[in-house]
Amino acid sequence: MRKSLLFVFVLGVSISCIPLRIAPNIKDYKLTKGKRFKKGLPKKTVFVFEDPKEANEFYNYINTKFQLDDYFVDVEVPFQIDGTNYFLSFYEVEIPTKTINLIPLALDGILNQAADMDPVFDELHTSRIGNWYIAIEVFNDQEQDCLSEGSVSRDVVLPYLRELKSEYLATSNYNEVVFKN
Repeated sequence: MRKSLLFVFVLGVSISCIPLRIAPNIKDYKLTKGKRFKKGLPKKTVFVFEDPKEANEFYNYINTKFQLDDYFVDVEVPFQIDGTNYFLSFYEVEIPTKTINLIPLALDGILNQAADMDPVFDELHTSRIGNWYIAIEVFNDQEQDCLSEGSVSRDVVLPYLRELKSEYLATSNYNEVVFKN
């Protein structure tokens, strides 16, 4: 009985970790204020989705799709919907999930008490798992925030961004996108 209790205790401690920050899980997309989602983003409403691809893939996709030749790719990308000119800016954002790992912390405490040793597992006390997101803001000459709740353009721009996201996630060779346009 004692051995089984000891085993359960050791197993419980070995898988124990305390989350300090949990990255959001976005199924499709999310409309939110940029500053609320991540510090450093604009105060405007942004269209956010998870990016499962490698770094700079969205940059390459936008650069190829709109044939920008690496000029203002992430700042003012022009596009048209029903004859109206719009611009989009995007941000690649990392929000890590951060946890405290109890096992290395406990082992260092035991070693410090028993042998008066410095922490051995210092790097393992916390762990970080990065989650990447793409945040897109849209504006034009008439409106500074085309995704805000009261915006006239919101109903037109939102389906366009959903289609853009779907095309990006479904495409591996971005040169195919040029021929679709």
